[in-house]
Amino acid sequence: MSDEPTIARVRVATVRADLPAPVVFGEWIMQFREYAVVRIDLSNGVSGWSFTLTRDGAVAEQVRKALASVYANSRLDDREQTFLVAQRRSLASNSAGIGLRALSLLDLAAWDAAARCVNLPIAEYLGHAAQAMPATAIVGYPPALMGPVEVKEQVAQLTSAGWRRFKLPVALTPELSGARLRAARSAAPDAWIGCDAAWTYDNVDDAVLFLESIRDVSLGWFEDVFPPGDAHKVAELRQRGATRIAMGDEQGGSYYPQALLDNNAVDVVRVDLTCMGGITGGRAIVAECRARDVEVAPHMFAHVHSQVFSGWGMNDAPIEWGAPWTGVDPYADSLQQPLVDSTGRMAPLPQSPGFGELVNRDWIQTQYLDDPEGIMND
Repeated sequence: MSDEPTIARVRVATVRADLPAPVVFGEWIMQFREYAVVRIDLSNGVSGWSFTLTRDGAVAEQVRKALASVYANSRLDDREQTFLVAQRRSLASNSAGIGLRALSLLDLAAWDAAARCVNLPIAEYLGHAAQAMPATAIVGYPPALMGPVEVKEQVAQLTSAGWRRFKLPVALTPELSGARLRAARSAAPDAWIGCDAAWTYDNVDDAVLFLESIRDVSLGWFEDVFPPGDAHKVAELRQRGATRIAMGDEQGGSYYPQALLDNNAVDVVRVDLTCMGGITGGRAIVAECRARDVEVAPHMFAHVHSQVFSGWGMNDAPIEWGAPWTGVDPYADSLQQPLVDSTGRMAPLPQSPGFGELVNRDWIQTQYLDDPEGIMND
């Protein structure tokens, strides 16, 4: 009888986290942040975990309906093949969107469990010890409450603490967005400063006009400018402006990132392993970008991305952290926070087996929790 562990059970819960104020990006209004949390239990008693934003999709339902049965009773060592089988059982659902997001969580939890079985941090399990990495502070949240004065104070405090990279989302108007970016620049004259457009622009002319209006800010990049789906529009923006363009948050799946790469649309491809295929699927995205000499930068979820990218030997990938308890990522705020040195690099997170602690039950119990299978109980 084989001693190799099998996946005995797959469970998922949903956590809805309160925000200090609604986050408003045009028609996209976030009243809360909702997360799916996956737990995989092995036949040897080890458990693997993962989490990500649901983006208001039925992630937990997709796990239970279409994916859990494929992973159940499979060999842990076959997790990459299991990923492919699960995807191909319903390519229409699991190649992109909510299905791929759900599948990504199962893949990450399986890799977490595999690393825990051999008592290795995920970075070492992937090939390299964790190293210090550049840290980006996502500031200016919630946009409706953070005016230029508040942004300047926030960036000044973080600069004093060692941070050297900052990213702000757009505000309610282009004028206010520009004022907030200038406030950040005045507080950190030598810092890297990026802007997240949060998919609020519809045409290239308006995006170009905004970039021309803030040339004095010297943006590091302009991110997620248009809604996903039109690489030609992104390419036109890149051709017409001097600002670096970054795209890809919350995307992945069919023809990603080929459409962006083939159209020379971006300077930076954004990667989120929690919704683009986990480690199994995400490796191909990163490899394709590197083969074409296009920069890759991960999206949020620092507890996953800092360790995986370091494990892949990509120690200069900038790792994003939301300013704690401002509404960027309250789930991550409840976990280990970074230690940043005077050069703006974060020390490796505490290296324990797998991804380390990805569940703060005390905090979760203070939020809305839908946990019919009891993954938080034992």
